[in-house]
Amino acid sequence: MSSNQPPGYGYPQGGSGGQDPYGQNPYGQQPHPQGQNPYDQQQPPPFPQQPASPYGYPQAPPAGYGQMPVDPALAGMPPLADSGQRFLARLIDFGMFFVALIILLVVTGTSVMDTGAFLGIELLVFGGQFIYEALMLQSTGQTIGKKVMKIRVAKLADGSPPGSAAWGRAAVYSFIGVVPCVGVILSLLNVLSHLWDKPYRQCWHDKAAKTVVVKV
Repeated sequence: MSSNQPPGYGYPQGGSGGQDPYGQNPYGQQPHPQGQNPYDQQQPPPFPQQPASPYGYPQAPPAGYGQMPVDPALAGMPPLADSGQRFLARLIDFGMFFVALIILLVVTGTSVMDTGAFLGIELLVFGGQFIYEALMLQSTGQTIGKKVMKIRVAKLADGSPPGSAAWGRAAVYSFIGVVPCVGVILSLLNVLSHLWDKPYRQCWHDKAAKTVVVKV
């Protein structure tokens, strides 16, 4: 084999003067700095700390962090009580006063056929229910029924117990049913109105007192 093979064929020439074509970067790219990976994806910054709401719940994180957008009207508020909880709480409280009504009828010997006496005792029971509900909600936001169902009434503005607003709330709920002729219908519409009210699920007595019913 001839030793006069021209350069550029076969293996590159050795020696300090030779150039190795395999040691060059044909694309002109510089290697990335040590410790950095150009394929690392930029991580989104953590969402900023949100101030606690007056209800004691943290504000919802802003949209864009894997969550559905939150209605600003509900941000920071505990979950609203559902219809079943509210109905059972009312049923417990109503049951207590229904038993009281029966006891009064038996003790006084009043017949349901005695319209005047029956209405008088009924108004007395409704009045007792009004005072009971107003006093309980004023300080704690809970009647016995609401305590059992783990819900409470809170001011819409700041989540605190209703305070003096509990009296107006209890008055609307307790006495709307005694309106002549249409009292039963108004009372039913009142308690059902939270089903279509948005976004706070307020009954008329909630709107009158500016309160909401939330889970504990």
